[in-house]
Amino acid sequence: MSASASSPPSAASRRWLMGLGLVFMTGVALVLFFLLTLATDHRALEAGGYTSLVWLNVGVAAVLALVLLWLSIRLASRWRRKRFGSRLLVKLAAIFALVGCLPGLLIYLVSYQFVSRSIETWFDVRVETALSAGLNLGRTTLDTLAADLSGKTRAAAVGLGGVGDLAAALALEGLREQLQASDVILWSSAGQAIATAGESRFNLVPERPSATLLRQVRNQRVVAFIEGLEELEALADPREVLALPVRELPRVRVIAAVSPPSFGLGGDVRFLQVTMPLPAALVADALAVQLANREYQERALARDGLRSMYIGTLTLALFLSVFGAVLLAVLLGNQIVRPLLVLAEGMRDVARGDLTPKVALTARDELAGLTRTFAHMTQELLEARQAVQHSIGQVDAARASLQTILDNLTAGVVVLDAQHRVVSANPGATRILRVPLAAHLGEPLSGIPGLESFGQWVQQQFDRFLSDQSHHEGGHWQQSIELHGGQHAQEGQGVTLIARGALLPNGDHLLVFDDVSEIISAQRAQAWGEVARRLAHEIKNPLTPIQLSAERLAMKLEPKLEGADLAVLNKSVKTIVDQVDAMKRLVNEFRDYARLPAASLQPLDLNALVQEIVGLYEAAEVPVRLELQPEAPLVLADPQQVRQVVHNLVQNAQDATPPGAGPVLLRIRVSEGGRWVRLQVLDHGPGFADAILKRAFEPYVTTKPKGTGLGLAVVKKIMDEHGGRVDIGQRQDIDGTRGAQVSLSFRVANLQQG
Repeated sequence: MSASASSPPSAASRRWLMGLGLVFMTGVALVLFFLLTLATDHRALEAGGYTSLVWLNVGVAAVLALVLLWLSIRLASRWRRKRFGSRLLVKLAAIFALVGCLPGLLIYLVSYQFVSRSIETWFDVRVETALSAGLNLGRTTLDTLAADLSGKTRAAAVGLGGVGDLAAALALEGLREQLQASDVILWSSAGQAIATAGESRFNLVPERPSATLLRQVRNQRVVAFIEGLEELEALADPREVLALPVRELPRVRVIAAVSPPSFGLGGDVRFLQVTMPLPAALVADALAVQLANREYQERALARDGLRSMYIGTLTLALFLSVFGAVLLAVLLGNQIVRPLLVLAEGMRDVARGDLTPKVALTARDELAGLTRTFAHMTQELLEARQAVQHSIGQVDAARASLQTILDNLTAGVVVLDAQHRVVSANPGATRILRVPLAAHLGEPLSGIPGLESFGQWVQQQFDRFLSDQSHHEGGHWQQSIELHGGQHAQEGQGVTLIARGALLPNGDHLLVFDDVSEIISAQRAQAWGEVARRLAHEIKNPLTPIQLSAERLAMKLEPKLEGADLAVLNKSVKTIVDQVDAMKRLVNEFRDYARLPAASLQPLDLNALVQEIVGLYEAAEVPVRLELQPEAPLVLADPQQVRQVVHNLVQNAQDATPPGAGPVLLRIRVSEGGRWVRLQVLDHGPGFADAILKRAFEPYVTTKPKGTGLGLAVVKKIMDEHGGRVDIGQRQDIDGTRGAQVSLSFRVANLQQG
């Protein structure tokens, strides 16, 4: 998403602007320093320009120092906050500072000594003597030229003393050539030009000497002086004199007094003026020596200032180089550290699990390429994590589905490790084994209370399977086992399990088992029903002829027998008739068991039905006591069959309870979930024997001398028809009362209310 025009600049923009500003300041410093070095070689800039440039350089150095101080404070702050890259920036700044300082300081010291010694050599005594000698030599040469011209001019003036004005005028040209002068003028005593030769003849009014000069000539007879040399002293380069025309060169002018032609007192004194230009080379050399001497004297007077100027320039150069090196270190360090900072930030995000797209620098160096590689790697990790999360989601969904299947399986599923410790178990295993296996995870199966024998048996089966897997088809073993210990023994019921074991790919042991007790019981009930039908069909038909035949024998033989024989006959016939009646009753019970009608389920008030049944036993030798559940919900049941079941159980309880031992207790309770109503019948008898508990619901299993053993079998069959449950066990009350206990569980009629 692009930023708006009014948004503040980014960190990268600020760094770029700061770098641009530092580069600009460094450029300005270099330019100023260059101008400063030029100023040390230009005398015209020494006075004001050099000082201004020095202060400008000092100002720039101060700005760079402030920037450097600000960057140092920022580095110190980053160091204290332990920001990534701070140590590297400090190291880079220190390295660049050392690289700038040590060589710069070394060069500074050497330059300082060199400048100091060089300045001292500039003002050596021999140099000063040579300059003084050169200056004197130039002056002597000029004086010699002037003296020579003065002598020649005086001699010429003497020659013109006896010549009139006209003859003198004619002799001037020859005299000029003789003297090699550029101009010759004969002046009157009043300062009027009488005659000229040379350059002045082209001037209508030649420049005449002053009266003071003429007076001096009368007194000294000859005066010589040099003109035009002062004007050329202002030239910057004396060699420029060589290019000047002759008329602009310095010249020697000599004025000599010419005696009058007659020696009378009234004669006027005339003046001969001779002008000769100085040689250009001589003038140039004289000016050069004079200029060098003047500069030497000026430099000699400003020796300390000159030394300070050069040393100050060197010091500024040292400061600017050091500041520039450190600032360059920070700038380059930022450029080097920035990719590392990007990588560090990205790594911290990855460590936190944040795999969102990372920043990738567009530069062409290796570090920027590393950020691009890291961003590409992070993108691949993100895609891989998304794929893994998708796969994990699928696995979780499959695991949840599998867990749902396991939780709703009626079979028990237990996973054991190689040491037969419980790794996991489903609720079906807890329900079948009557042990909370979830509370015993990590424990050996044989070490769980109540499952010792079962765990040892499972371990033996797996050991056999592992020792010889070739004899087990399908890669698993399957066996059946009956459990009678633990909670099953307390509940008075044993269970028959079909167990199957197999090895998992990770080496764990998979144990799957199912409770087939109900199936076996149903199979047995079905078998007994078939037996009952056959007994009713095969046995009942011959009983009546047997009974009739016995009675007919008695009728035929009674008149013929007396005494002991008659008694034996009656006893034998009575025995046959009684046994036939017993056989008929047995056959009728088997018939009723086989032909038990289907239950007609309807809402039933169990409290009212039990109260009605108990009312029939008020005069019984063993009394019956009730513990009802007030406002117990209606149950789904067949009233006639429930009545038959309760009568059967009450009679069995009375038969098992000795006289005076205590009443038979009928107790009604509602389950915690409100889905079941339980009717319990408890007596004070000896309880169930272990052999009876194992097969209590099978026909013809009884402890009564005259019982058929079909009572509990019929009860079981009726409760199965009702979709309920019947449980038997030993009675163990808190007060120590013992006996037998039979529990009938009925479904509540309105499950929505439960």
